[in-house]
Amino acid sequence: MRNLYIFTIISLLAGLLITALIIHIWSSVLTRPFEKLVREVSGIDVTMGSISKIPVTGTIEFQHLSQSINFLINRIESVQRDLDGSRKELEATLVSVGDGVIVVDMDYHITFLNPVAQRLMGWSMEEVTGREVGEVFNIINEYTRKTVISPIDLVFERHEIVELANHTLLIAKDGTEIPIEDTAAPIIDGAGKVTGCVLVFRDSSKQKEKQKQIEYLSYHDQLTGLYNRRFFEEEFRRLDVERNFPLAIIYADVNGLKIMNDAFGHESGDKLITLVSEAMQDVCRSDDIIARIGGDEFIILLPQTDSEHAEKIIERIKAKISTLQIQGISISVSFGLDVKMGTWQLSNDVIKNAEKDMYFRKTLNINNRNQIIKAIISALFQKCREEESHSNRVGLICRRIGEAFDLSPEQIKSLGVAGEMHDIGKIFVDESILKKGNNLDQIEWIQMKKHPEVGYRLLGATIEYHAIADFVLAHHENWDGSGYPKGLKGEDILWESRAIAIAEAYERMISTQYYSVPLSKDEAIQELRKNAGAQFDPQLVDLFINEVVPRLPF
Repeated sequence: MRNLYIFTIISLLAGLLITALIIHIWSSVLTRPFEKLVREVSGIDVTMGSISKIPVTGTIEFQHLSQSINFLINRIESVQRDLDGSRKELEATLVSVGDGVIVVDMDYHITFLNPVAQRLMGWSMEEVTGREVGEVFNIINEYTRKTVISPIDLVFERHEIVELANHTLLIAKDGTEIPIEDTAAPIIDGAGKVTGCVLVFRDSSKQKEKQKQIEYLSYHDQLTGLYNRRFFEEEFRRLDVERNFPLAIIYADVNGLKIMNDAFGHESGDKLITLVSEAMQDVCRSDDIIARIGGDEFIILLPQTDSEHAEKIIERIKAKISTLQIQGISISVSFGLDVKMGTWQLSNDVIKNAEKDMYFRKTLNINNRNQIIKAIISALFQKCREEESHSNRVGLICRRIGEAFDLSPEQIKSLGVAGEMHDIGKIFVDESILKKGNNLDQIEWIQMKKHPEVGYRLLGATIEYHAIADFVLAHHENWDGSGYPKGLKGEDILWESRAIAIAEAYERMISTQYYSVPLSKDEAIQELRKNAGAQFDPQLVDLFINEVVPRLPF
């Protein structure tokens, strides 16, 4: 029994010893290395750019575990580098982007403000950091002047992209008002939760100014700045209400614009239109609508104006215009009038009536264009005195040719006027070229050779001189087809033009304008004979020498 007791005690002590030994071994092999590993892992700072690695020590198992942890650390470092690069790239983009960028958190506090936003708003990043966006980003409606609902509110409410309405103004720190376009979008994390908002806006001043220019051009005449036909039609519809009746309509047409363009160039024609428009603006009231609806046509809408008062306005405009001149030529405008008394009248009918009235009044002053032609001839003679003498003498020679051919008095008069007007197109030629005579270079000849066509257009635009326009057009055509402007030949050239050609050539040869020593009468006759059949009609040359020259006083 005693031995059993001793054995039990010994066995218990042995078990305790073995247990203690096992615990010691466990602590040495597992617990302490594990605790050490835990401490090392706990000491890792993932916020640093470079993360310290765990020493690979201990048993094979702990070595594998340490290596796995180090592998994860490498992965984390790689991801951190990528994220850091993306962050820097994003920041660089936001800083350099041409639009203003504001980033706010869920509490509306500003966390980022790029340089463009700082410039437009007038606030620095230091000034706005931590402040609510509403304190510094103030926006109002351009027309109502009321505060616009912040797009950030709508983003947080809807969790979707929101754009600002048109006509939004940003009020900068110094009170400057800047038209802007704006887009706000939610910032969403990986879990799909909205964590903030990014607001992108741009200064739309230039775009708005371009839009205004487009709108202006769509409703205004570019030359005069007056309203155009499109605006007139829209405004007529708007004014076509009872409170504006009687609504007078003045229809105006500038006389001689085409002649002015042909004689002096389009710059003079443009100046003519501009002066007329300015005269209308000087006379008309601020509520009156003046529109240029065609090249030489204007319409004036006069709300609450009867025919008597409209006629007075016409007379004041005419008085103003009568004081104006272009190239020494008085300006003339024809006017017509009709009055719309109620909505029962069709607007188009009223406009047509005003236009008809204008044409009727124009016929009563049919000499307007003829007066312009006479003024152009006078202006030509002012530029070159020699042309006056030349034209008068050619006119006389042409009348003598008509008498020699036994033409009717009307035909003789017409041929004589054509002779006097044959060089009217030279009003378009530079004065220096006119005075050079025949000593012209190639470029100068090109300009000089245009004068028959210019003369044709000028005379053809009038009633009194329309019949002689073709005579003037062809007076430099040659019998053999070598002339200009069309290169006509033989009897394809009008007889009157052939006569003017001989008359002009003879007069030039015996005058001092083109020859320092003029030819004698016999020498001039010899030149005509020499060029008969080439430059001149040979039969007409014979008649001229035999029947006309003896009748000339020079």
